[in-house]
Formats: sequence, C-alpha cells, structure tokens
Amino acid sequence: MELRRLFGTDGVRGVVNIELTPEMVLRLAMAVGTYFGPGSRVMVGSDSRAGRSFLGRVVIGGLLSTGVKVFDAGLTPTPALQYYVKTMGFDGGVMLTASHNPPEYNGVKVVMPDGVEAPREVEEEIERIFYESRFRRASWQELSQDAVGVFDVLDHYVDGVVKLVDSSSIRDAGLKVVVDPANNVGALTTPKILRRLGVKVVTINGDISHVPSRGIEPSPENVRELIDTVRTVGASFGVAHDGDADRAIFIANDGRYIPGDYSAMLLCEHIVKNRGERSPPRVVTAVSSTTLVGPALSKYGIEVVWTKVGSIVIARTMMRVGAIAGFEENGGFMYPKHQYVRDGGMSLALMAELLSREKVSLSELLDRLPKMFVVKRRVYIDKAVIAKVYERIKSAFSGLDFIEVDGIKAISKSFWFLVRPSGTEPLVRVFVEAESEELANQVLKDILDIFREVVGSEVRVA
Repeated sequence: MELRRLFGTDGVRGVVNIELTPEMVLRLAMAVGTYFGPGSRVMVGSDSRAGRSFLGRVVIGGLLSTGVKVFDAGLTPTPALQYYVKTMGFDGGVMLTASHNPPEYNGVKVVMPDGVEAPREVEEEIERIFYESRFRRASWQELSQDAVGVFDVLDHYVDGVVKLVDSSSIRDAGLKVVVDPANNVGALTTPKILRRLGVKVVTINGDISHVPSRGIEPSPENVRELIDTVRTVGASFGVAHDGDADRAIFIANDGRYIPGDYSAMLLCEHIVKNRGERSPPRVVTAVSSTTLVGPALSKYGIEVVWTKVGSIVIARTMMRVGAIAGFEENGGFMYPKHQYVRDGGMSLALMAELLSREKVSLSELLDRLPKMFVVKRRVYIDKAVIAKVYERIKSAFSGLDFIEVDGIKAISKSFWFLVRPSGTEPLVRVFVEAESEELANQVLKDILDIFREVVGSEVRVA
C-alpha cells in the first residue's frame, strides 16, 4: 500500500489544531525519535508561530519517550539551530516552523547531523514508522528525566556569521540597514549581527509575536512599510525575513524590491570577484530562478546546475557536485563555507561586505543587471488537473524550450515562465519573467486562460 506523504517541499506543515494537531505531532515526534535511535542527542527549537508552546512540549515529550536525549534551544532562527547541530556534534534536530506560510500554519522540520534538512529517503522512513506505528518505547530506566536547556545557540550562530566576513571593511563603510523580521525570531539575531559588524540598525516589526504585523512571506506587497522606512531614513538597504529567518529579501537604497534570485546573482559575483572563491566552479539553483543567472556568471567560468524546487534538493545537490553557492528565487541563499542551508543572517552579512568592497550603492549594483519584469501568481485549483494544464501549455507554446525537472518551465529569448504545484499549500504557482511589463502580463494572461480552459470554470488567482 502506498503511504500518503507527510513531508512536503520542506518539512511537515499544516494549520494548527486542524491539520497539525497535538495527536499527529506526538506520533510524528515518536517516529523521528525512533529513527534517530536511543541515546541520540537531538536539539529542538522553534520560531514564534501559533501553537509553538504546546506543540514544542509535545515534540519534546514524544522524543523523550523513545529514549532520545533532548536539548531545548527555545526560540531560534532555523539556520541558528542548524549551525549548532552541525558544529556542536548533535545527532539531529527538530525545528518547529512553517517558514513563509500564513500565520495559522506551523510545521515540523527534521535536521540531520550535518545541519541540513533530512533527505527524501529519511523522510520516507520516518513516514513508514509513523503509519505503521513502529515506535520505540523506552523502558523507564533509560528515559531522560527532561530536556536540557541550551542557552548559547543564538550567540554561537552570530559568532559563526561574523567571523566569515571582513568586519573592518564593513565597519569603515558606515552602512545603515533597516531590518524587518516579521515579528519573529530574526529579531533575535539579525540586528545583533549587524551591530557586531559596525552597522547602524533600524528595526521595524521587531517584537516577538505569533500575530505578525505584516504577511510573513517577504513579498513586495508585504514589505511596503520596510520600503517606506528605507527611503525615509536614508538607509543603505533594507532586509526582510520570513518567519524563521532562513530567507533574506533585500530592498535597495532607492526603495526597489530585489527578487531573491537577483540578489543571489550579486552575492555570487561578490563571492567570485571580491572573495576570490571560484572552485568548485558552479552554483546550484531551482528551476524557479531567473535564466539570467547563466549569462551573469558564465563570464567567470561558473556553471549553473538546475534542480527541482526545494532547499533540501539544492543543498544535497551542492554537497554532491560541489558549488560556491546555492539559492532560490524566494530569498533563500546558501553559502557552503558557513553551512549548506538557507541562511538569512549569512546572506545579510555577505551583502554588507559586498557594498563595503564595491563602494557603490545597492541601487547602482542593481542597475548593472539586465532589466526584466517579473510577475507571480498563486492559482487555486485541484492539483489533479495539472497534467492536462502541462499538455495545453506545451501545445500553446510549442516553439519554446521546456525544462520539466519540476513542473514545466518554458524559455524563449524574450521571456520565460514556470508552472508548478506548491509543495506546502493547495495551489499552483506561476512565475513569469519578461523583457517588458506588457509582455510579462500578456504571457501570464495566456497561462491563466489555459487554466480556465482546463478547469472549465472560474479560477481563483492571488
């Protein structure tokens, strides 16, 4: 019998107390503990999302019941927990977060000893234990009495980021940065990283709460306050995180929103040009990223490796083939000299270093990139019809080159688009990038018309 998948693109996620219930999380924690085995040292952390208090206790209890030794990091960004697990010799970790999902969601992410999220084969084994109820139940003599509190996770992470960049150069640059951590755990580390680097910091939405003042995903419509603040205070740039601070979206000094794959192109060029890191000569990114990255990096002899969407896939591919960096269009950037995971704090430090080395504004660096127009939409349809949508797309755009690594990506000289189902929400994502705004909107309209033809009724688009 084929088992229903629990894990999506990046962990198990669901609406708190409806999909992600205490009963379900308890079984999941017991499955995770059973997988790691008795005596394993597992660190647990969370962001500030709804349900984190009681779900955190449930996770700790489930792990302890299997004979695992649990260490409680408390509130922490995901990359901080991952860095601690990797550098301090833990056997694994469990992070309670739903990343960029709406505030009613929470989730469970499993971290391996190398600090990277569990690969698919580990997720599948945990799912088998979950569904078959093959839980290890430790005898009373081997049970740990309680979780052990760990109180240096945040400082350890900040130290790890700061030591990798040129602090003196950044300090001399006299930068001012506006930080928007979405009322979540990025507020505990990002301002501290910047101050350690001698940067003047302005923070908005910095109080920790399960009810954020803005939408958690750092999308253009959710960071209007950040854009206005950057302009008002004359900042060098702004940075917005998602809930667990593994993403960093940058706002230029003139208020322009920079898509994550565009900031990644700048950071990759900085790593090669200013940091002198050209080996292994490749970067890894998902099919959702701009096709401009190839020409931008080819002049340095850097190859682009395309993967399915998902930070786990990108990270494990980087580890297998070797790369100077990996990234996603959503603001997730991976710098392997630090760790093979999305890391908003590390991305921020590299951006500050880039500006200090180039001695120009972020808007000037952005102007050096080709000007393209990007539109993104969420289409709420039954994913069962997506195969028919793909067939119609290939027929309607028959003259284009297609990449079908994950969903369907079509590429022409003047535009490209990607249509793929979300791995964490009941919707299909559409990305379009074109040389003009008019062309981008026309291609989007053509794609949405195909959805309507296939479904045969009105389609909800957001």
